[in-house]
Amino acid sequence: MSLNIGINMDKMGIHLPIIRAINYRFGFIGVGNMGGALAKAASRSTKQILLCDNDVEKAVALGRQIGCEFADSHSVVAECEYVFLGVKPQMMADMLGEIKKTLEKNPDVILVSMAAGLSIETIRKMAGGDYKIIRIMPNLPVEVGEGEILYTTSENVTKPELGKFLNLMKHAGQLTAMPENLMDAGCALSGCGPAFVFKFIRGLAQGASEAGIDMEIALPLAIQTVIGAAAMLESNTDRIDKMIDNVCSPGGSTIEGVKSLDASGVEKAISDAVVASYNRNVELGQS
Repeated sequence: MSLNIGINMDKMGIHLPIIRAINYRFGFIGVGNMGGALAKAASRSTKQILLCDNDVEKAVALGRQIGCEFADSHSVVAECEYVFLGVKPQMMADMLGEIKKTLEKNPDVILVSMAAGLSIETIRKMAGGDYKIIRIMPNLPVEVGEGEILYTTSENVTKPELGKFLNLMKHAGQLTAMPENLMDAGCALSGCGPAFVFKFIRGLAQGASEAGIDMEIALPLAIQTVIGAAAMLESNTDRIDKMIDNVCSPGGSTIEGVKSLDASGVEKAISDAVVASYNRNVELGQS
């Protein structure tokens, strides 16, 4: 897998900028769904960002959208303080192998890994050195500033370096320290969880549609219902069971719906989804 996007650039009518010896804050190698979302979040704090991707047009378009530059992978490693490794776990070894010589020339670079299942030690072995690593587990809502980013670091990342990183990423949403041995479990919850929530919201809207409301109306109603319920839960000190009871009047309509959810085993199904995602994270780390 090559992420040196200088190849065949002229044929596409795209030209790399001349990268001078200036201090770029962030570099992104890979701007797919998650890498692109993080780049958008980071751009709300700084425009000193370089973007790189196999899909050159995607990187260029994103750069124009958020006001940042694009470059090849070696320029990203050579010029940036923090380099996000936005490739799939299965591609990480090849990508790090390609930039290994450039990494050796910039040993103080801080590598930011978002690869599920790959530990800090594994990333270091792939990179060929005891580089500074910030391992993160983000979720897609970082794109709209409402994300969750779990993070842990290698022992040689200093407090000022971590502090700068957290400050620059503050517009992504909430950042939560997590011991590395719990990162795979945390990713299964907050990283994978948005997909589970999307399915729940779609189920709410489909139910309303079956009851006669057009989907164009039902979906916004379902979204706002979930937003309001989450906000209320966040600001309330009552246990979740108490919150559920507060909505359910004896003999009313809500309790009938809750009985149906219980009969279908909805909570167990959601719990099983998190465990399945966790198990896959563990598998990715062993492959």
